[in-house]
Amino acid sequence: MTLMSRAQLGFILLVATASLLEVSEAKTIVVGGSEGWHFGFNYTDWALRNSPFYINDELVFKYDSPSKTNSGYSVYLLPNLWSYITCDFSKAKILASETQGKGGGFKVELNQWRPYYFASGNKDGYNCKDGLMKLFAVPLPRWNY
Repeated sequence: MTLMSRAQLGFILLVATASLLEVSEAKTIVVGGSEGWHFGFNYTDWALRNSPFYINDELVFKYDSPSKTNSGYSVYLLPNLWSYITCDFSKAKILASETQGKGGGFKVELNQWRPYYFASGNKDGYNCKDGLMKLFAVPLPRWNY
């Protein structure tokens, strides 16, 4: 076999393999399932039980607006693992306010292969620290064979 025919064979194998791989559809996942996003639910545990998450999956944060029974919730994107562990919001980016979780909820697409650290920043981090309102997701590529 000549070098050119090996290259052609390699190209044919590459094209054949690529045609067998099909990107499956992204999923929409409600954070907390039927529990939604609220104080006192362990979202780290929920995320571990419901992973893996995949690139282009969409997380939906559903929560009630502030009322007499809750002080309000939010969704922040924390910059790193240390901020997640310590519930440090000093460099966090707010994604959804106290009112954006009602109805269909607030949606976040996991569009990159990287860790995402989410938390509720209300009450000076109390929801995150004592209320367990934090979760992380590291989406993976999804391929069907």
